[in-house]
Amino acid sequence: MKMNRVLITGANRGLGFEFVKQYLASGDEVIATYRENNDISELLKLRDSFQNHLTLVPMDVSNPESRENAHNAVKAKFDSLDILINNAGMTGKRHLSLGNLHEEDMLRVFEVNSISPLLMTEKFLDLLREGSNPRVVNISSLMGSIAHRQNKSNFSYCASKAALNMFSKLLSNSLREVKIIVLPMHPGWVKTRMGTQEAPIEPEKSISGMIRVIESLTIADSGKFLEWTRNEVMW
Repeated sequence: MKMNRVLITGANRGLGFEFVKQYLASGDEVIATYRENNDISELLKLRDSFQNHLTLVPMDVSNPESRENAHNAVKAKFDSLDILINNAGMTGKRHLSLGNLHEEDMLRVFEVNSISPLLMTEKFLDLLREGSNPRVVNISSLMGSIAHRQNKSNFSYCASKAALNMFSKLLSNSLREVKIIVLPMHPGWVKTRMGTQEAPIEPEKSISGMIRVIESLTIADSGKFLEWTRNEVMW
């Protein structure tokens, strides 16, 4: 099987870190990005073990200058990119309900969860165009499915993931002619800091499932909303 070159945002913990571990274990080449003020001790340990396959790049996905610097650093070392996984995200203020909403928090959540993956894809298009079966995977959530929503809170997070789904669909339409696959994926409810320890799915199981789906993607899948089991999710 051909080695992939994979860029993963938000890679220092949670789902992003598990993506890094599993792709490295498969012999793939990984570019892991992280915010400079975050703990990257586990990534540094991995780099010691996979020096020739793991590149660490600091980046704040919501900062234009930081995206530009990261792109320049990646392009100086690599001439192509096969997979971009827009994983970096935030929950915001989880339990604010109607009558207690927070505009600044809502804008920040949309900036990180919705707009940044779109602009990341735009920024790295030149490298994706040179990739093998290039794929853009935006880590979404069932919380972004309008059809499934019955809760009365989490306005920011739910709406930001719904917006990410729409951006993914529009990107898929825009990039279909150049054979770049784009889709949002629901990882399941996973035991992470964001998902909490109440979640029923272990990170290893979710990520191994998503990687299998990512490896199976064709241009016919572009624009779908899939979960980690490959089942299609209602918008």
